[in-house]
Amino acid sequence: MAEMVQKQVIDFAVYPPVGGEDWRYAFATAKVRALETVLLSKPVLHDMINAANFDQTVDVLSSTEYALGQGSRTIGDIEKMLLEKRTAVRKMFCDLMEDSGIVTLLKSRVDFSNLRLAVRREVTDKPIGLDYSDDGNVPADEFEQVFESESYFKLPEHMQEAIEQAVLAYYQDKDIRRIDYAIDNVQALYAVREAEKLNNEFMAGLSKMQTDLTNIRTMLRLKFAEMDIRDVFLEGGYIEIERFKAGIEAGFDTIPQIFFATPYHHIVDSGTHYLAGEKSFLRLEQLCDEFIDGYLKSTNTIAAGPQPVIAYLLIKEKEIRDVRLVLTAKKNQLDNRVVLDRIGK
Repeated sequence: MAEMVQKQVIDFAVYPPVGGEDWRYAFATAKVRALETVLLSKPVLHDMINAANFDQTVDVLSSTEYALGQGSRTIGDIEKMLLEKRTAVRKMFCDLMEDSGIVTLLKSRVDFSNLRLAVRREVTDKPIGLDYSDDGNVPADEFEQVFESESYFKLPEHMQEAIEQAVLAYYQDKDIRRIDYAIDNVQALYAVREAEKLNNEFMAGLSKMQTDLTNIRTMLRLKFAEMDIRDVFLEGGYIEIERFKAGIEAGFDTIPQIFFATPYHHIVDSGTHYLAGEKSFLRLEQLCDEFIDGYLKSTNTIAAGPQPVIAYLLIKEKEIRDVRLVLTAKKNQLDNRVVLDRIGK
């Protein structure tokens, strides 16, 4: 099966180049370097996971910016605090950036997330809610008005395209998952295209790797569920789509061979074995996060530039997600091993 896949040349061993320096970002780079020193360490996360109960987990955070008061320990309180942290770091990112195009590109992630929610509600005739994020390029109240009045022409062209593709995909067989596939594909192509327009080598490489990792996840989920779907892989990555289709047709023990000559072999190998043995995608998700984290941390070679600022934003967002995951898991008394497999040992 592997030999049937037309190989695509990748001119890097693990990660693509991060790009050159830009001394307009000297202050911004120095600021995020200082902030990196107070990011939560792996031992702190492990202490949270290994704490005897939820209250002790919260106590581990008492000396960090995630400290919760005695009367503020409900899931609602936790979510409110974490959303405030995320909004604050996104605002700081916007303030530090010298290039508005990069800000627009990073904020578009929220726009696409809002689109997924809105289109799902539109096609299922559910009422338009008030829980859109306000961190995107399109304000939440304007976003709501656009969908209530169906005046989609007020949105940027790439968002209009995403709506059109998502609605068409859904009505093929009224499978709600096709909305996400369609919007994800438009987003993947938009991210690479805009990064290349901005001549931002780092963002282009990051976007292509994220596309590849999404396709790996999709391949294994379709394989595991024995679903006969082959037209949902995203375009614009480093790895050709035919390779992922070949992976679905292969046995679990031979899938890693198909990705042997790619930077993702260890992810597919370990993730597939864990999936086959544990019937879980936890290890796969953890490895994908770890891989992206490695690329983000490789920006420490840049003395000044937008790359370290972008990297800090994404690393901080992941930290917030990890804190949410651990606190929610402890609140619901989930097994520590499950959380460790997702966070990483």
